Amino acid sequence: MLDHGAPPQNQTSPAPAAPGLGARLMRRKPVELLVAEGGKGEGGSLRRSLGLWQLTMISIGATLGTGIFVVLGEAVPKAGPAVTLSFVIAGLTALFSALSYAELAGTIPVSGSSYSYAYATMGELIAWVCGWCLLLEYGVSVAAVAVGWGQYLNELLHGTIGVTVPAALSAPPGHGGVFNLPALIVVLLAMVFLLGGAKESARANTVMVCVKIAALVLFCAIGFMGFKAHNYTPFMPLGMSGVSMAGATLFFSYIGFDAASTAGEEAKNAQRDLPRAIMLSLVIVTGLYVLVAAVAVGARPWRSFNDSEAALAQIMKDVTGQSFWATLLAFCAVIAIASVVLTVLYGQTRILFAMSRDGLMPKVFARVHPKSGAPRANTVIVSLFCGILAAAIPLGQLADATSIGTLFAFALVNVAVVVLRWTRPNMRRGFRVPLSPLLPALGFVFCVWMMGSLSAVTWTVFGVWLVVGLVFYFVYGFRRSRLATGADLAAAAEK
Repeated sequence: MLDHGAPPQNQTSPAPAAPGLGARLMRRKPVELLVAEGGKGEGGSLRRSLGLWQLTMISIGATLGTGIFVVLGEAVPKAGPAVTLSFVIAGLTALFSALSYAELAGTIPVSGSSYSYAYATMGELIAWVCGWCLLLEYGVSVAAVAVGWGQYLNELLHGTIGVTVPAALSAPPGHGGVFNLPALIVVLLAMVFLLGGAKESARANTVMVCVKIAALVLFCAIGFMGFKAHNYTPFMPLGMSGVSMAGATLFFSYIGFDAASTAGEEAKNAQRDLPRAIMLSLVIVTGLYVLVAAVAVGARPWRSFNDSEAALAQIMKDVTGQSFWATLLAFCAVIAIASVVLTVLYGQTRILFAMSRDGLMPKVFARVHPKSGAPRANTVIVSLFCGILAAAIPLGQLADATSIGTLFAFALVNVAVVVLRWTRPNMRRGFRVPLSPLLPALGFVFCVWMMGSLSAVTWTVFGVWLVVGLVFYFVYGFRRSRLATGADLAAAAEK
C-alpha cells in the first residue's frame, strides 16, 4: 500500500532558504542565553566575588580623578571659568545614559556592557559597532589617563628627592617628550594587580579610591584660601561653543558607571547591586568634580592653566607658597590615577572576554586561568597594547578619541533600553528608567549633540576606526560568530 502522505520517490523536500545578508547582520542573541553564559570562558569561569561596596568603588575608581587630576588643564582653556558648567553638562548627559545603563545592567547582568545590550536588542552588526567603540573608549582612556600619571610622578619626585624623570621620557609626545615611560609603567603595574583576580584587584582599588577622595577634599580646603571672585570674570569668555567643547572633552571622565556594568559576571547579586552602584557612584563623582573645578578656577586665572596635566598640584603650591602640600597632592594623584588605570583596564578586558566568547574576537581573549579566575592572556595583551599607546600618543588626542567612542556607545544604550522595553515588556528588571522613553531620548540627543562639538580631526579618527572595525568584522567575526555557526542556538536548545 502506498503512503500517500510521503513525498514522491526521486523528489526531495526543498531546503529551507538561507537567511539573507540583512537578516544575518540583524541576528540577535537571546537575553536568557546571555545570562546563562555568564562567567563561562575557555577552560574556566569568572568568579562571583563582588558586592555593592566593591562595585561602587569600581565605578568611582574608573571615574573620579580622570577629569580632575588630568584633563582639567585641557578643558579650562576651552571654556574658561565656565568649565564648571561643562562638568554639569557632561554629568547631566552621563546621568541620562546612566539611568539606561542601570536598567539594562539589572536586566542583562553580563560582562559585555553596552555591547551585550545591543546584541540582545538591535542585532549583531550594531553590537559589533558598539563593542568596537567600547574598545576605543576603554583602551584609549587607559592610555589617556596614564599619560597624566607621569606629570604627577615628576611633581612627587621633585618634592621628595629633588630629581625628576627627563622630559624626553616623561612628557607626552608633542609636548617635549619622545616616549612616556611612566605611562607605560603604570599600565604594567595595573596589569600585575589584574592578573591576581577580580577580588584582589577590587581590594587594591578600594584603598586607592579612599586616598583620592581624601586628596580632593584636601585640595578644596586649601584651594579655597586662594579663591578670588574676579577670576570668574568673564564667566564664559569663549561662549557656549567653548563650554560644549570642554564638556565633550570632559565626558570621558564619566565612564566609571560603564566600568561597573562590565563586572556583571563577577557580581554576587548583579541584578540588585549593579543599578545601585551605577547611580550612587555617578552622584558622588559629579558632586566632587563640580566642587573641585569651581575651587580650581577661583584660585587661578583660567588663562594660566595652559594644558597642564598637573594643574591641581601647581595650584596648591601657588596658594600656600610651600612645596609640601603640592607634593602631598601629587602623591595622592599618583595613587588616584593608578586606580583609574586599574579599573578601566579591567573593563576593557571583560568586554573583550564577552566578544571573544561570542566568537567575534579570537578565543585567546576568553581563556580563563583556573586558579585566579582571571582572563590572563587577555589581560597581558590588552595591557601591553594600552601601555605602548600611552607612551607614544599625546594626551589631547587621546581624550577626544575616548569621548567620541564613549558618546556613541552611550547613545546606543539609550536606544537599547527603549527597544527592550518594547520587545520584552514583562522581563524582570532590577531598576526601571523613570519617564521612559522621554529620558532615554534626552540621553540620546545629548550624546549626539556633544559628539557634534568635537573637532573634525576627532571625527576623522573615529570614522577610520569604524571602517577598520567593519573590515575586521566581515573578514573574521561575521562567519565565526557563535550565532552564525549555530553553536549558541544549539546551546539555547539544550537549555
